[in-house]
Amino acid sequence: MMMRALPAAGPVPSPCTSVCVIDPVTGFCAGCLRTLDEIASWSLLDDDAKRQVWSALPQRGPVAPVSATAAGDANDSAGNCADAAL
Repeated sequence: MMMRALPAAGPVPSPCTSVCVIDPVTGFCAGCLRTLDEIASWSLLDDDAKRQVWSALPQRGPVAPVSATAAGDANDSAGNCADAAL
């Protein structure tokens, strides 16, 4: 799975891929490679801070493929990612 690219201009979108499984070893989400703190604070960050998060993602490694069952277990009861509705 490839991470989508950050647009060069305009509002900074969430890198969420709706595969919300936090790796207990790295602390990164398997879908978007953000930490829980980055996911939780996303809607409060300004665009510069969001771009800083995006710039850190490639160094965190490739996005790991995760089964739909595992992803569903980590999402809320409606199957939504932590910041998908933000």
